[in-house]
Amino acid sequence: MTARIGVVTFPGTLDDRDTQRAVRVAGAEAVPLWHRDKDLKQVDAVVLPGGFSYGDYLRAGAISRFSPVMETIIEQAKGGMPVLGICNGFQVLTETHLLPGAMLRNNHLHFVCRDQKLRVETDNTAWTADYSAGQEISVPLKNIDGRYVADERTLDMLEAEGRVAFRYLDVNPNGSLRDIAGISNAAGNVVGLMPHPEHAVEPLVGTGRTDGLGFFTSILKKLVNA
Repeated sequence: MTARIGVVTFPGTLDDRDTQRAVRVAGAEAVPLWHRDKDLKQVDAVVLPGGFSYGDYLRAGAISRFSPVMETIIEQAKGGMPVLGICNGFQVLTETHLLPGAMLRNNHLHFVCRDQKLRVETDNTAWTADYSAGQEISVPLKNIDGRYVADERTLDMLEAEGRVAFRYLDVNPNGSLRDIAGISNAAGNVVGLMPHPEHAVEPLVGTGRTDGLGFFTSILKKLVNA
């Protein structure tokens, strides 16, 4: 049976089609999910893709958090369904409190678009199992509200519990505290990151490498072996 991975589209979502393609390249079925529908169409996992949902009004992800589809996603994520938030999707996950902390404007106040080197800090999540802890990868990054922040107690908790999933290498592109590029929840089924792995799944486009494909093969193997 083919794994079904839902990809949510909000008004202003930019990377839903790229994410659907990444899901298919990995070998799963991509299922489009509309923000106004509570029905998740019996998907096995969900990706919240990048973009500028609702124009980033109020705060990035603040309005999307109240979309009907998110009611169901929040409930099922708390029950163990795998959820990946990419860029704007990461912002939505912090607004829902499925992940701790918040995303602020880049410390240099400019939009940044570049290939970004990352270090995988843990392979103990649903979305990183195909990587090795300590592995270095390169995927595209594009954001203006990408600065991850949290209080010291939360940061210490994330470090102690092994929930920092990715860290920026060589350069911190947005001022994120402790060079954090992505985190997970305690159970490891919910992961959020600012860089865009869906743009690095085929040699022809993106970085010219396939370093991002591991996100999608990781969840596929988890679902198949579940």
